[in-house]
Amino acid sequence: MYETTPASAPTPPPPGATPEATMAAFVARAEADPAVVGLVLSGSRAHDGMATGRSDYDVHVITRDHPHAAVRELDGFRSGHLDLVVMSLADFRIRGLPGDPQGWQRYAYVHARVLLDRLDGTIARILDRKRTLDRAEARNAVDSCLDAYVNQTFRSLKSHRDGRATAGHLDAAESVPLVLEVLFALHQRVRPYNKYLRWELTRYPLGDPRWDAERLLPTLGRILTDGDPDTQRSLFTAVEAAARRAGHGPVLDSWGSDLRLLRSRN
Repeated sequence: MYETTPASAPTPPPPGATPEATMAAFVARAEADPAVVGLVLSGSRAHDGMATGRSDYDVHVITRDHPHAAVRELDGFRSGHLDLVVMSLADFRIRGLPGDPQGWQRYAYVHARVLLDRLDGTIARILDRKRTLDRAEARNAVDSCLDAYVNQTFRSLKSHRDGRATAGHLDAAESVPLVLEVLFALHQRVRPYNKYLRWELTRYPLGDPRWDAERLLPTLGRILTDGDPDTQRSLFTAVEAAARRAGHGPVLDSWGSDLRLLRSRN
């Protein structure tokens, strides 16, 4: 299937009549390649109910570390049917984890499915490590993102107070990704991509009715629409209570009397 020398690049996967046919043909090719030790399915095809007629297959291909595998030349290949990410086993071990420049990809592995594991479960074990935050990761994520969330909310409410509605709106919008990081990290969860936020909250709720999709998403929508100060304060009050219960009070207390603006308009 693939030459294992750098000089010979693999043939791009030809399109089949359907995405399913293209995917089946590529899996068969990968299974015949001794350099490939794992295949992982990600994206909408790994999220039940999210795939549409236009959905491609997102496949992460893991190769042996040595020698050079020509299939790695297909990293980044995209078509209407197939989207490939190819990496060595060593890279797969750290992909998405703290310190990795590709850390933003972590959520891609949360619901990913193993299609091929030639290493007696090693691919599955590495994948499982990425699915949730360990305690240290979660605590660090909450502390850093909580502080940043307070900062953006404080800036927004100051601007609203001083008659700078546009600045207040922009700062409020920037607080939304941060508060989502906090809420998911409080549960040792990886924040989902926006595309999957409603899916995640509906299928795997965070346990507090305030964070249910039907309550949280309209709240975030209002903040994104105009940065409404009362909505921001209501959300902050709920987040503050949850963060304090989880032991993150010192981060909040470091803001001292500035927190009064986040709790009340007076």
